[in-house]
Amino acid sequence: MHNHKHLEERRKELRKSLTPAEATLWKSLQRKQLKNRKFRRQHSIKNFIVDFYCASEKLIVELDGAVHLDFAQQNYDYERTLILESLGFKILRFENKSIFENLPEVLEKITSHFKG
Repeated sequence: MHNHKHLEERRKELRKSLTPAEATLWKSLQRKQLKNRKFRRQHSIKNFIVDFYCASEKLIVELDGAVHLDFAQQNYDYERTLILESLGFKILRFENKSIFENLPEVLEKITSHFKG
């Protein structure tokens, strides 16, 4: 279910070309900096590549830029969320601007979904 080989190259490309918002959030998530939880970036689950994933919490963090304002993209995001939630994952979505405008609040919201 995780990290399918056919998505490996795409995941590598995405990791090499993080958006500014993804890079900023990653600085706070990498190396277990957030409450000692390990996060992965551009991780695949089924046929989806998620921005950030914490396996111990079954938590997915997605950042939404301008492309997510498109109606078709919103429908895709909605269907994808339903599928991932049906598999037991919790999905948190943040707009890119929230990373720059209030990173501490974003990090607090993420940690509020930790189990313990």
